[in-house]
Amino acid sequence: MQSEITHTEVWNNLMDKHSYRLTDWLPTTRKEMNLRGWDAPDVILFSGDAYIDHPSFGTAVIGRLLESEGLRVAIVPQPNWRDDLRDFKKLGIPRLFFAVTAGVMDSMINHYTANKRLRSQDAYTPDGRADMRPDRAVTVYSRILKELFPDVPVVIGGVEASLRRVTHYDYWDDKLHKSIMADTKADLMIYGMGELPLRQLIREIHNGKIIREITNIPQTAFLCDEVPANPFSEEVALFSHEECIKDKLKQAKNFRVVEEQSNRLSAARILQKVDGRTLIVNPPYPPMKEEEIDASFDLPYTRLPHPKYKDKHIPAYEMIKFSVNLHRGCFGGCAFCTISAHQGKFITSRSKQSILEEVKKITQMPDFKGYISDLGGPSANMYRMQGKDLSICAKCKKPSCIFPKICFNLDTDHSALLDIYRSVDALPGIKKSFIGSGIRYDMLLQESPNEKINESRRDYLNELIKNHVSGRLKVAPEHTSDETLKIMRKPSFLFFDQFKQLFDNLNKRYNLNQQLIPYFISSHPGCTEEDMAELAVNTKKLNFKLEQVQDFTPSPMTLATEIYYTGIHPYTLKPVFTAKTGEEKNAQRQFFFWYDSNQRPTLIKKLKRIGRPDLIKKLY
Repeated sequence: MQSEITHTEVWNNLMDKHSYRLTDWLPTTRKEMNLRGWDAPDVILFSGDAYIDHPSFGTAVIGRLLESEGLRVAIVPQPNWRDDLRDFKKLGIPRLFFAVTAGVMDSMINHYTANKRLRSQDAYTPDGRADMRPDRAVTVYSRILKELFPDVPVVIGGVEASLRRVTHYDYWDDKLHKSIMADTKADLMIYGMGELPLRQLIREIHNGKIIREITNIPQTAFLCDEVPANPFSEEVALFSHEECIKDKLKQAKNFRVVEEQSNRLSAARILQKVDGRTLIVNPPYPPMKEEEIDASFDLPYTRLPHPKYKDKHIPAYEMIKFSVNLHRGCFGGCAFCTISAHQGKFITSRSKQSILEEVKKITQMPDFKGYISDLGGPSANMYRMQGKDLSICAKCKKPSCIFPKICFNLDTDHSALLDIYRSVDALPGIKKSFIGSGIRYDMLLQESPNEKINESRRDYLNELIKNHVSGRLKVAPEHTSDETLKIMRKPSFLFFDQFKQLFDNLNKRYNLNQQLIPYFISSHPGCTEEDMAELAVNTKKLNFKLEQVQDFTPSPMTLATEIYYTGIHPYTLKPVFTAKTGEEKNAQRQFFFWYDSNQRPTLIKKLKRIGRPDLIKKLY
């Protein structure tokens, strides 16, 4: 009861201070549409998330962007798909199209652990309820809309759709699935960051085209019976869905093509046959310009959940309410990560002015206590980083700019980021800003021939540890085995060892008592029981009792998932061992907890069984 009262009081304070009205949010009901004098919306957006009008939530971003194009946009957050489907009918028929997203997270990863057990909480739902969205939400919502309104176009997007744009392995069904376009019967998919393709889509519609005829927009995908002329410079064909079902090697080869094209500045159009039709995936847009990403973050968000959630606690919102996203994209290329598949490899950074204006808005919130929880991004220290010579980048297909070593063409100067930190901290009302996102510490440790860059890295590390760690700094070495790390596309564990020494030394210098919290993954492709035993020994040497650990979860459109399914590395075409059974996974995971006395007898037996009794003395 106390928690509810607190939330209500905070809400009332916010409403009073800013004089918000119900019409300051995009409408979610007929009543709200009537308050605006609308008879019908132009677009109705269905989302698996609660509606939080904040730039960290894709539903709000897309809704506000469409609104900025002069459209009437309504949102149906978390519609009930189990009853008589009244939520899908309540706002009527949109003039232009339905838009569908699963929300910020993939619905399957949102619902299930690595062991395929149902999670007890959904952070994007009021009060954390875990039953407010279906499995494979994009497919469920789209099929319902197509059944109810077969003549109304459906446009799908968001991370769930992006990662399933071609034939992909589904861990939860343990089989290959078709492109989500075939499963949903949608008319168009927008993959990745949707602002630029959406704006062009609206322009094409205003010019009199219907969605089923629009085939030339970058960063879209669609199914067709007859392949239209290619408006782009290149084209590449994948093995068909049916061929991939029969031959895992062909699926592995497909993945390499898709990943390489996703990482190019000027990519080819991709074709794949499925169900007797052709899936066409147009190449992505070039990275957004500063003014384009600023325009997205500067839209008129209230930065608050919709008033319907007044007495509710939404965990994801509480987590990011006082955080600021500085950039999008990640050039790390980690084998298990979906960020580059969705946001892209190339960094798109906001202007300093846009960032500072957002921070100023946060300082005006009545429950703000002076602390920014995160000035970050997918990787916190990639702000403004790009190739020094973009003509070299234009020829590059590599998935990572920093593995196996930092590219000679990558500018890793941290000066602009340091300026952001210091400028934010100088604003009235700011006591401290923290970095909650993970950092790529390997970028801080590899020497550059440019001394100015080396100096900026040293300054950054010093500034970070001295002023921006809220007691604990999270980093992600992921493993200690060089062979496993090579498959992960992560740097040697020696870099982590070096970073820890620097971290400890700076803590001593500034009389701080901060913790370093490393993330590790078990059962990743290439990882064996022996590798996990070595991990236990190596982390013990560094006095870690691990907290942030997880089993590898195969998510669509990652290198690691393709290895998991096919047993083959798509780039070398050589076999790679992967733990798959529950017994194999548990055997690896147990080594994380070597310090638990209950695990000791089991681990001693394991070490003898795998021929490593020498490690027993090192652990015990």
